[in-house]
Amino acid sequence: MPTLARVGGAAGTAGALEFVKTPLSALGQLMPHALGMTYWFDAPTTPGPHKVVLRLTGRRLDVDHDRVAADDFVTTTTLSGIEQGSGRIALTHRVAGKAAGRWHVTADAVALPEGADHSEAVRLPSAERVGVSTFAPVAFMRAPGVVLGSWPAMVGLGVLLALVVQNTLARAHGLPPGRLLLLALVASLLGAVGARAYYRLTHRKERGGVGLAGMSVQGFVIVATATFVVGGALQGAPVGHLLDGTIPALLVGQGVGRLGCLLAGCCAGNPTLSRWAIWSSDRRVAARRVPVQLMESAAAGALALVAAVISAQAPSPGGLLFAAGVAAYVAVRQLLFPLRGIPRSTPYGRQATLLLALVVLLGTMLVARLT
Repeated sequence: MPTLARVGGAAGTAGALEFVKTPLSALGQLMPHALGMTYWFDAPTTPGPHKVVLRLTGRRLDVDHDRVAADDFVTTTTLSGIEQGSGRIALTHRVAGKAAGRWHVTADAVALPEGADHSEAVRLPSAERVGVSTFAPVAFMRAPGVVLGSWPAMVGLGVLLALVVQNTLARAHGLPPGRLLLLALVASLLGAVGARAYYRLTHRKERGGVGLAGMSVQGFVIVATATFVVGGALQGAPVGHLLDGTIPALLVGQGVGRLGCLLAGCCAGNPTLSRWAIWSSDRRVAARRVPVQLMESAAAGALALVAAVISAQAPSPGGLLFAAGVAAYVAVRQLLFPLRGIPRSTPYGRQATLLLALVVLLGTMLVARLT
């Protein structure tokens, strides 16, 4: 069974159908409630791709009054693009607006070759299970391969390591560590607000996320950088050197934070049959995917190491290293975006951003060579 499934607390070992459970009993007492159910199956062995149709039928138990609509449900969900040899797959579906309590749920599923008629459908194993509803945010956030709370934990660790790196490089740039630490804390807090605001502005058609869900690294970098520029100027610090001492820290934080994305089931890669795939989740479907979070984390770590070595030498003029570091990281992100399972909102935005990042990167390298 995949390692991330065991780490996430749901491994499909109890049967083909599992209920999403809260890791803390106290959370399970909170309202509102919802049901989260995971159906485990092996990809069909016949040539694909296939479309899997899952039908879930639920009936609440221990009802001490006349049954109402909130005591029963029948729901169907589909999953397309299942290729032959994809291995073990977990499909999680949620049902909200029903009464809290114990439920008996049955699952029936078929796999239909895409473009074929229903006579060629392959019936997948049926399953049934008795379980309980849980706190709705947990039901919608948890799934096999998802570790609850991992994203804020890893982001917090990334911020801590970033502060250590920035403080270490401060002396090379003639910056006072104490005031720089205070400015960095303010920039981190404002950057988090900017990350949330940027996400909402660029995802207006989506419903608001729960808690820390729905935050964009672009918004964080923009607001945090502006805070460093304004705060550094007010302190009388050399802003260019302040930014050059900060870019390795930003890259370290991003590298660690992306590990949280992998464990939390966000920014997931496309499903693939590649030998380099890892079994991971996007909170709905857990399957073999391109490890795009690990790739971005490794790239950010490598850039952080290079930037730290250069930053320790306090190159002049200040600010070029920051511009080059941001441009290099933006270029890496744009190259990795096609590997992510998230559609882009504009057809040419990625290419334009990649071109701009490369121009800035080459420009800063040329200026540094000439000075």
